[in-house]
Parts: sequence; structure tokens; C-alpha cells
Amino acid sequence: MADTIIIRVQSPDGMKKVPSTKRETAAGFIKQVAKEFGFNSNGFSIYLNRNKTGEIISQSKTLSILKIKHGDMLYLYPSGSAGTSAEVMDTATAHSSTSLPSTSFSTSLSSSSSASSSSSSSSSMMPRSSSGTTQVQEDDIDQYLAKQDGKIYRNRDAQLCRHGALGKCVHCVPLEPFDEDYLNHLDPPVKHMSFHAYIRKLTGGADKGKFAALENISCKIKSGCEGHPPWPEGICTKCQPSAITLNRQRYRHVDNIMFEHHTIADRFLDFWRKTGNQRMGYLYGRYTEHKDIPLGIRAEVAAIYEPPQNATQNSLELLEDPRAAAVEEIAAKLGLCKVGWIFTDLISEDTRIGTVRYSRNQDSYYLSAEECITAGYFQNLHSNPCRLSRDGHFGSKFVTVVATGGPDNQVHFESYQVSNQCMALVRDECLLPCRDAPELGYAKESSPEQYVPDVFFKDKDKFGNDVTFLARPLPVEYLIIDITTTFPKDPQFTFSSTQRFPIENRDVLGETQDFHSLATYLSQCSSSSFLNIVSDFHLLLFLVTNEVMPLRDSIGLILDAVKTSNEDLAQTWKKSEQWATIEQLCSTVGGQPPSSLEYGAAGGPSVPPSSSAMWSCLHCTFMNQPGTELCEMCSLPRG
Repeated sequence: MADTIIIRVQSPDGMKKVPSTKRETAAGFIKQVAKEFGFNSNGFSIYLNRNKTGEIISQSKTLSILKIKHGDMLYLYPSGSAGTSAEVMDTATAHSSTSLPSTSFSTSLSSSSSASSSSSSSSSMMPRSSSGTTQVQEDDIDQYLAKQDGKIYRNRDAQLCRHGALGKCVHCVPLEPFDEDYLNHLDPPVKHMSFHAYIRKLTGGADKGKFAALENISCKIKSGCEGHPPWPEGICTKCQPSAITLNRQRYRHVDNIMFEHHTIADRFLDFWRKTGNQRMGYLYGRYTEHKDIPLGIRAEVAAIYEPPQNATQNSLELLEDPRAAAVEEIAAKLGLCKVGWIFTDLISEDTRIGTVRYSRNQDSYYLSAEECITAGYFQNLHSNPCRLSRDGHFGSKFVTVVATGGPDNQVHFESYQVSNQCMALVRDECLLPCRDAPELGYAKESSPEQYVPDVFFKDKDKFGNDVTFLARPLPVEYLIIDITTTFPKDPQFTFSSTQRFPIENRDVLGETQDFHSLATYLSQCSSSSFLNIVSDFHLLLFLVTNEVMPLRDSIGLILDAVKTSNEDLAQTWKKSEQWATIEQLCSTVGGQPPSSLEYGAAGGPSVPPSSSAMWSCLHCTFMNQPGTELCEMCSLPRG
């Protein structure tokens, strides 16, 4: 009896305890499991690990030799169940088909954006732990932070420490990156620890994270349950998704958003200043370390791409973008990626002094339910590869930035993400906006077409007691994570051009990207550096996507030059036949000989700026009437 052991076997139909002995052979154990589960001996496979590694093959070796001990968990997969393993283990599907919710931010996105967002599968392997379970290719910033110590080192306290210079005590010993007291005493206090600090908290125990796993929430019925008819005729506890109680997320995947310089935001706001209509754009940049928070991540924004859209003063509608794949390709070659999206919600309060209405506050809302659903949709498209998740992904680094009025009635940039719970509700189409209350969402009710699990949230009643409420309706504050937005004191420039090439998809303003605009742009450039002239994201996009002479196959050299700030590479590309043809087209359209397109000349613009359009003051941003040379607000000259 001393040799008797119990082995737990997890299968799609549940877990069973199989009695055996240490001296039992693997072949005999497999037959016993087949008898217990009612399978043929060849109708299933048993693995040591959940991700189908370490298969137990029918052989004469005993369980003790295979290091299978009393109480161990093994995993049984029926033959042909590879495609449903994620659902069997109660996780969310990695690439579930998600349609954008019908909101004021409705889009018709191309399939290329969905394809570019998935980065969880890769040939590069990164083991999760010594047992080697999930292997995924994480982002560069995640790989870098995973190798960092992360501890918060403190100096010796002259008043409290009573030890020598080499000693440590509770007053000076290094703190863990997830220490809540330290985060709460920062200025300003930090409500959310960084995602990598959260991982350290999971993996920092005595087991070193051996049993740590990040579970994606699923709101869908598990497939493959054969004990009853499919929904709506039947459902059981094995296939029914668990109820969800919404909690405020304690960590965030991105801790700070930084625009490289103010011109990026100013050019984006120009559309609203000139039309009064709202605007939306995608943020392109890179992820770097945010040193103000332990193991923090910063999203640095280098450019904003504005896709085709229909805009009014109160709504935005995204249209299908034929250039989406080209934008992603250019950004990747420049070392950039899509880090988020930005939209305006601005209403002028007093045009004479340039103030805007302060509408998003604690008395109204910070993000509406429609915006939360749209943010969740984008975050699901751009999932975060993670080695601790069975699916290979967990959460998202995709951020949401809102340009809106602040308490001082000036334009402020507020940044957010939605929680992983919100992402799951949006992905599985369980969350709806309320028609008359933008600050409230609504959890769908089950229907014959779809089963929706119950969604709850906790709040305090008038007596101060915690009470659980059904999320119909749901305050969206439970779904939002706020992020700080900053501009650096010393501006950074990924794109160093001092001139402004027209932004794409602004035909309504009369700003078009064509060879006449390119000729005007080149004639205005006074820099002697060709690299500085072509170092403009919108110019590079035009060179690749224009219909007259697209340079998609020959643009690689100049993209490398911009990425590495290499003037020699830029000069080499300047001597190419493609650029010579571009210059000839500019001289033809612009009505000037090619010799006038020499760079570094001191001459002013050959094409004078339009005097029939309103212009924005460079000093106070006030919109002035056409034909004036002095700002009506600050009396400074037109720049």
C-alpha cells in the first residue's frame, strides 16, 4: 500500500483521479486512463505539461523512472483536439473574430491592420520557466525589463540606521518594484503598478513563479461539450463561462505617454482649429523604459497618421483605408509601431481668447462607453505577447489619447487604457453603450443566439456597506485605467525636417498631397542637409503611396537613412534615378526648372502661402482672418 499513488488527469471533460503504483509501467497506466475515461488506447495522448510537451509514450518504464509522483497533474488531449486546446483550458481564443461595435467611432478596417496587430506567434523562442511551458517572442522592451533587477535601492538613513556602511536594515534594504507604500508616496502618487512589477509579484515567491499563469477571460461557451444539446437548448457547468465581477485593475501595461515635441500635437489640432470638426489619428512611435516608475514602460510618439474619416462636430466615422498596409510597412522599416490612437473632443467656449469647454470631469465622464468599447476593440487587435499566458498573449500596450478641454479651459491631453476585463467583454460582444447616458455601459442579456455570463460590480450603499450590483447599467469607471501624458523639456526628433509637408486625407481643408505640394515643400527647404529635407513621416508616406510614381520598392535606402540619421545614405539615394524622376516631375508641375530645386539655397518659398485662407498664429494659436499679417489676439507678426 505504500507504493499506491493518485495521479490527477485533466481532460476536456473534466479532471479524474487515477489510482496507480510507483512500479506501474507507462503502458499499463495509459490503459488504466483509457478505461477510466472510456477512450480507446490510441484515441488520446497524455502530456506532462499543459502546452502538449513531455508526452508519455506507451513503454516499459515505470512511473517512478518518469518522475511522476503522487498528486501530479497530467493533461489528456483526445486525438484531433489541437485546435480546441485553448478553449479546453478555459482561456480566451487567441484570434477570435471581432467586429467593431456599432458606435460613433464605427470603422471599416482592412484585414491588413488585423494581421499586423498579431505578434504573439514567432520562431524565436523564449522559455517561461525551467519547466519550459509557453514559448513566445515578446516585445523588445519586455525582454529588456525581464532582465532588469527592478528593485528600489535606498540610501542609508542617518537617523534610523544603526549599522555600518556595508550593513542593511528594514530602513534601507531595497524594496520590491510592487511595493504599494513606495508607489503611494511618490509625487504624484502612482495608483497602478507597472505590468512587469505585477509579474515580479506573481513570480517572486518561494516557487519562483513555477505555478504563475496569466489567464485570459472568456465569455463564450466552451465548444465540444457532448452531454447535452447546444445552446440555447442546453448548457452545463463544464461549458458555461463563469460570471464576471468587475474589479479596478491594479496594474497597467503602459505607464506614460510622451510626445517627442509639441509640433506633433499642434499639427493634429490644426484640423479642429480650421474646421471645428473632430479628428482621429493613429499614434506611431516606440516603447521605451519609463524610469520614474519601477519597471515602467513609456510609449514615445514620433508621428500621427490620420486615416480616411468622416468628421462632424459631434462624431467620427472611420472609413476603409487602402494605404493601411503601406503605413505599417513604412513604420516598421523606420523602427516604429502603432502604439495607440488619438481623437479630439473639443468645443470652443470663447473664440476671442481661444478657450475650450471643460466637459470631461468627475461630474460627467472621462471616457464614454462608446469610446471604451472602441478602445477595447483596438486593444484586442494589438494584443501584448506574454510568456506567462497559455495563449501567448495577455492584455495590450495600445493606448487611447483624448485631446479635450481642461480645468483651465485650455487644450489638455488625457490618456487611458481599458482593463483586460473590458477587452474580454468587447471581444466576445457582451458590452453595449447606453443611448442617453454616455458614462454608462450595459452588459447584454443572454439570447437564443448568444449566451452572456452575468457581470457584476461592487459599490457602497448609503450606509457605507459593500453591495454587489448587476452591470445593467455599468459605470465605465470600473473599466478605465488612466495614464500620464507628457511633453519633454528637451524635444526629441525622429523626423528632423523643419518644414511641414501636407498631412494625408485633409482634402477638405484644401491641403492635398501631390507633386505641386512636393515642389512647394522642396523650394521652401533652406537646409543644406538632404536627410533633414526628406525626414518627414508624411512626405515619406506620399513617396510610397502616390499614384504617379510610387517608390515602394526603392524607398528602403532612404528609410534606413532616416532611421539611423545617416546623411551618407541619404546622399546616395539622392543620386538615384528614382529621385531624379521625382525632381523632374516637381519641376514640371511646379512650373520651375530643376535647377531651382537645389537644396541649401537661401531663397524663400517660390510659391507664396495662400492669402485667402484663415491662418493660425504660431504664438497663441488664435485663428485669424485671411489677408492680415498681424495676429488679432497677441499682435505678433505672422510667422
